[in-house]
Amino acid sequence: MNMRPYKTLSLAIIAVLATAPVATLAADSASLGATSTLKATDLDTSINACQDLNGFVNRKWLESNTIPSDRTSWGTFEMLDERSENAQKAILASLMKTSHGPGSIEQQVGDFYASGMDEAKINGTPAAKKLKPLLAPIDALKTPADIAAYIDKNYAAGLVDVFGFGGAPDFKNSTMVIGYAGGGGTNLPERAYYLEDKYKDIRDAYVAHIVKSLKLIGVGEADAKQQADWVMAFETRLAKASLSPIEARDTKNQYTMRTIAEADQITPHFAWEKFFDAVGVKEVKGFSLAETKFFADFDKMLTDVPVQQWQAYLRFHTIDGVAPFLNDDLVAERFDFYNKTLRGQDQNKPRWKRVLGTVNGQNGEALGQLYVKQYFTPEAKASAEHLVNNLRDALKARIEKLAWMGDDTKKKALEKWASFMPKIGYPSKWRDWHGLKINRYDYLGNVLAASEFNTKWQLGKIGKPVDRTEWGMTPQTVNAYYNPLQNEIVFPAAILQPPFFDAKADPALNYGGIGAVIGHEMSHGYDDQGAQFDAQGNQSEWWTAADKKGFEERTGKLVAQFDNYVAIKDAGGDAAKDLHVKGKLTLGENIADLGGINVAYDALQKALATDSKFKPDTKVDGYTENQRFFMNFANVWRRSFKDAEAHVRLNTDPHSPARFRAIGAPSNMPAFAQAFTCKAGDAMVRDGDKQVVIW
Repeated sequence: MNMRPYKTLSLAIIAVLATAPVATLAADSASLGATSTLKATDLDTSINACQDLNGFVNRKWLESNTIPSDRTSWGTFEMLDERSENAQKAILASLMKTSHGPGSIEQQVGDFYASGMDEAKINGTPAAKKLKPLLAPIDALKTPADIAAYIDKNYAAGLVDVFGFGGAPDFKNSTMVIGYAGGGGTNLPERAYYLEDKYKDIRDAYVAHIVKSLKLIGVGEADAKQQADWVMAFETRLAKASLSPIEARDTKNQYTMRTIAEADQITPHFAWEKFFDAVGVKEVKGFSLAETKFFADFDKMLTDVPVQQWQAYLRFHTIDGVAPFLNDDLVAERFDFYNKTLRGQDQNKPRWKRVLGTVNGQNGEALGQLYVKQYFTPEAKASAEHLVNNLRDALKARIEKLAWMGDDTKKKALEKWASFMPKIGYPSKWRDWHGLKINRYDYLGNVLAASEFNTKWQLGKIGKPVDRTEWGMTPQTVNAYYNPLQNEIVFPAAILQPPFFDAKADPALNYGGIGAVIGHEMSHGYDDQGAQFDAQGNQSEWWTAADKKGFEERTGKLVAQFDNYVAIKDAGGDAAKDLHVKGKLTLGENIADLGGINVAYDALQKALATDSKFKPDTKVDGYTENQRFFMNFANVWRRSFKDAEAHVRLNTDPHSPARFRAIGAPSNMPAFAQAFTCKAGDAMVRDGDKQVVIW
């Protein structure tokens, strides 16, 4: 169990730019732009860009910049994340020093942060004492009916995660919010970690973590080992009934409307109407329950799993979920497994970063309202909006010129283009936090209060019209996303800075950076998932059969391209054991990268045609505008990973490893080959049947 942060329901169709979000980067006279992170001194000129654009742009920098001990990856996104975190820290440090009106966002985020920074107070109370009110109801369970009632009562409080439930727009009527039920309840990265022999060491380490966690709150050695075995067996059964990451991308596995009576037939021992009453969802006639196998097995477990085993599972998940907000020994134990063992992180983040992460997870948009006042100017917003409009025009032109798409489908594609809703910087209407009570002296209490407040707020949307002013990311997040159910593209303030965007930089850098990001998010409207939703955000079949077949043939070639990339070589040199990128898992992001860079390149050419200062052959440090466009695109994906982190991401991340994002899309573009005078046969030149052309 992890305390649910404030966010919309996580659907696999809502596509973000990068899985992990991401210091002011100073101007440098050796830079290829005024405040760019793309420096001529970083380029590895021993590598031919036609053979490896990523190596040419990034290898030298990556080899001389090690991953910080409190991170598992390091690169462009992480450096921008450091900048954003330090800006937020300054805001919160200032708020801690003064008093603010009760209930104001200044009081809420300032006191929330202060409560988490009071290390002496947090360590001064034994964890067992703090946990007693949360564990006592679990100890009292006696029957399957008790377990179902416990889930009902505690879901809205954020204390149960055996399955997921939340509100999101209806696939078939995107103007209304409905409930979505989905799988959950496991702590390892995905189902394979429970079922495959190669992950036995991780399973053993997880069981050891469960034992240690229970012992830290006073459970005896033998009892802790028995409970740990029960927890592992319980989660393994859930995993067997769960979807793989690739299966989870299939929209058929995300949406199936059921009446309450139909859902109750799947879970005869778990009454959905009682659940809805308990969580405050009123007058529900139906909701989406697509993962039939998972919920059928969950229901069987209510009766055929002994109550003692349920108690062990619920007990550990409760302890594990709140451990980050308790004493240092529990914090350290949780870090040791999830961060160090599983992902290779050497040291935990300093307390201020961990507490900041909690504030962002539970009260983030309130902090974001203060962030944009200091760090995002109206001029930056206006400049970003201008770029978005240029990219929109370029995308429209590409759709109109598509030779492989018929007129009927093209008409629908252009209707979708016309209805794109861009959101830049921050929401037009801020969320109301009235009613959230934050205590300056109770960190765990604040987390519990905020989790319940946010869960009830989100569930309260069900059955109501969609509020299209809401955001699914905070302004201080270094990321971006596309939501097909709203047909919206969203760019938070924190990503609108170098190397993505700089009003003082030449067009090549901006279009290769934020331009490709904007094009990427727009292209998600036409990726393998986004293409299933129409201009209004409703799932519909707007393709002719011939065009759909042509689209799938083209996307199939992209799957094959990325399947061939070797992400992790076998240590023993056995090529058969090399780990490859999963082309089906990463297909949506790869389509968006390819579409995005093509759209951005077209927009750059239009911008250069109207800019008297810059032309395609204008050189800076010896590189033309078109070369700098592709170089900054690769620079954006400058990123290295700890080995363990790379393994986890390869199994779970819908984004390809960064180095393949840097080369994958450009290698399909004749414009890249022309910019660097590449020849047929060069590694970065995919031509003939190998070339992938979609949007």
